[in-house]
Amino acid sequence: STVAHLSNRIYFSLQLSINMTDFFHPQANHVLKLLQACELPTADLDEDKLAGFLACGDPENPDGVIGLEVHSSCGLLRSLAVSLQSRNSGNGRVLVDALEHLASMNGIETLYLLTTTAESFFQNLGYRTVERSLVPDLIQETVEFSSLCPDDATVMKKDLKIST
Repeated sequence: STVAHLSNRIYFSLQLSINMTDFFHPQANHVLKLLQACELPTADLDEDKLAGFLACGDPENPDGVIGLEVHSSCGLLRSLAVSLQSRNSGNGRVLVDALEHLASMNGIETLYLLTTTAESFFQNLGYRTVERSLVPDLIQETVEFSSLCPDDATVMKKDLKIST
């Protein structure tokens, strides 16, 4: 099977399938288009960060995308975006499930995220709100945390079960 390199140490098969949904590594232009349509930040997305995205749906027009930045044993879940026509169909949930699965398979113990609009969605998936000051420095130093997201964005965290 084909393998893609995510950030410095995440690997996944492009044939990944979870809960009857197939996931793939999307083309950069498709990620940027969907993130912009959902009004999510893209300014810091270079080739390395774009390699950390998963998508579901049609490879030429993904239903949703989600990104992961790896920082030691922590990860930053960033930019979950689902197209307007695909919302409320479970795509967001399965994208988060897939990302968590990949993260735990690769030794990530804790995921962090910032949100201004989806706090209840992520609470329903087991994330809890945390104070910004309690977030590890490696996450606080990311561009998304330090400058792209507003200071009043909700910071959330989830401890993952490590897959072996």
